[in-house]
Amino acid sequence: MSIRKNKPTRIRRTPEESRANILSAAERLLTSSGPQSLRLADVAKEAGIANATVLHHFGSIDAVHTALMERMIDELVEQVVTDDLPDDFAAARGISLKKLFDAFQSKGAARLAAWLELTDESKRLTSVREAVQRVAKEKFPDEDVSIDLVESIMLIAIVLAVGVGLFGHTLESLLGRPDGQAREMAFEMLVTYIASKEPVPKLGE
Repeated sequence: MSIRKNKPTRIRRTPEESRANILSAAERLLTSSGPQSLRLADVAKEAGIANATVLHHFGSIDAVHTALMERMIDELVEQVVTDDLPDDFAAARGISLKKLFDAFQSKGAARLAAWLELTDESKRLTSVREAVQRVAKEKFPDEDVSIDLVESIMLIAIVLAVGVGLFGHTLESLLGRPDGQAREMAFEMLVTYIASKEPVPKLGE
């Protein structure tokens, strides 16, 4: 009598669920091992699927990298626009900037952004401008805060957040500086820059 081995149950997913599964696997690898671990075979193995399935849904591993970065941006924006922020622009700004720095430090997003830039794939991140405009429109619709100012703030904020995420801890250790000092200094620079761009109230207002 032959003994039939039970075959693993195949999980059936919709195309959207399959893409989400692949990106979640890629994010786990990014967080644990860095962008160098985001190879086709590694992502497929982590997701529990064949290499061909990744290619079917994204076309290339480079497209997976880009989609992962875009998803991280979307998640950050979603947090900012759905969370209740104070009416005061300065207070809301501080909370939003903290979320930005947290994202680039804790999820490996800074390393992925650098990876995309070095591989000449960052030009595909067209969602960044849309994300900034969405934050400006939904969180500051009635404030005297122009989209141009929000974009300028986000420009320098992202540059500093990526820098802190990539080099902050390493340089603090090399220079014998306290942990977190790079981030504190970056915040001070941002606040100074923003204050220089805010309109000065007229006498009597």
